[in-house]
Amino acid sequence: MNVYDFDRTIYNGDSSVDFYIFVLCKKPYLIVLLPFQAWGMALYLFGIYSKENMKEKFFMFIRFITVQEMVLRFWDKNYKKIKSWYMRQKQDTDVIISASPEFLLEPLVCGYLGVTLICSRIDENTGKYIGKNCFGEEKVVRLYTVYPSAVVDNFYSDSHVDTPMARMAKNIFLVHGDTITEWKKL
Repeated sequence: MNVYDFDRTIYNGDSSVDFYIFVLCKKPYLIVLLPFQAWGMALYLFGIYSKENMKEKFFMFIRFITVQEMVLRFWDKNYKKIKSWYMRQKQDTDVIISASPEFLLEPLVCGYLGVTLICSRIDENTGKYIGKNCFGEEKVVRLYTVYPSAVVDNFYSDSHVDTPMARMAKNIFLVHGDTITEWKKL
């Protein structure tokens, strides 16, 4: 199977940040939440908050929107940010694994692309995490939960933070923009 990270790998940008900006453009009054979101980021940077706690603060804005409607409007505008190199090689058996929230990626990845999605589960009504952030070693755990005997032929990522996933793949690739290079064996 081929496994891909999502943000900055097959999607040109960070989908969570892009979604937040999209929502702010539609509902500018949500900017009043920015101090709370910034506080969450500061507590994370000082090691007081976990990544999940920080992201819960970030996603607090979803309590004030109709999530699925807004997500569909977002993807209507942003599906074109899926990189063309991925669209040329996409296979129905691909797995996309991401730290981004399921409520955000599912309509695009499972609907439009028609491939399997493994990602962070966040309650779309509250912004609270359901389980762990799908990041680093957790990606490996989550992949084996869905596919207990997974054999990863090719893995693509934009970052060395995905080293745990890279270790399990036969071939590994680093993606920078539209440039794909071989990631040296680990």
